[in-house]
Amino acid sequence: MKWSFDARIRRAAELALKYPAAGDLLTFYRELALFQKPIFEALRSTAETDVRALAPYFTPLIELVARHGPAHLADQGKARLHDPAAVEALLQSAWEDGAAHTLAADPYGRFFARVLLQPYAEYLASRGDVQASPENRTCPFCSSWPVAGVLRGEGDGAKRWLLCAVCSTEWVFRRVLCWNCGEEDKDRLPIYKAEEFASVRVDACDTCHIYLKSVDLTKDGHAVPMVDEIAAVALDIWAEEHGYSKLEPNLLGM
Repeated sequence: MKWSFDARIRRAAELALKYPAAGDLLTFYRELALFQKPIFEALRSTAETDVRALAPYFTPLIELVARHGPAHLADQGKARLHDPAAVEALLQSAWEDGAAHTLAADPYGRFFARVLLQPYAEYLASRGDVQASPENRTCPFCSSWPVAGVLRGEGDGAKRWLLCAVCSTEWVFRRVLCWNCGEEDKDRLPIYKAEEFASVRVDACDTCHIYLKSVDLTKDGHAVPMVDEIAAVALDIWAEEHGYSKLEPNLLGM
């Protein structure tokens, strides 16, 4: 299932009111989604596939971040990506090598690349039928890592999908299996929940100490996984305080 930008924008506004502690994050995310939507629509209308076509959006993105985001983020963008050639090089490198993980050592580059690459990658993924192999560890379309799990009802239980951090493609992945190290012992794969976040949980591994948050649509059918995952930032803080590391940061680097 693809989550429209309109759905993300509405959900971010709803959750900002519901979870004031995450309000600033959700408001910033909403502004980013509002920025990404016309990029997606422009790519779809022109059938553009050259990643360099994203470069002109960089300056407006810097301006948006300066208005609505952390000041240091806009400053870093201006200082490090100050000319079209640098922007094109970042976009090409991130897309060719996999934006979700090859920029791990450069959080600023990762942020700007991912904001621009998400609508591009989602447009490309929407043009065909993406097929995944069983228990595929990376996205079957763009080879990026998952940012969250998605649980949907099936029979008497729920089935798990993984949600790509870049193109938002989903693929089925076994529930009792660690994405990172392949641990299959359910006693070493604890699940942590908080009453405040009924539909979001932490899926952890006590073997490799990696965790992934999953959004349970059987608990809240209105949830939009990439947004609800951000709203439950308190679970990230809890998990990290208890010795777990997040599998893949979300768009906001958390």
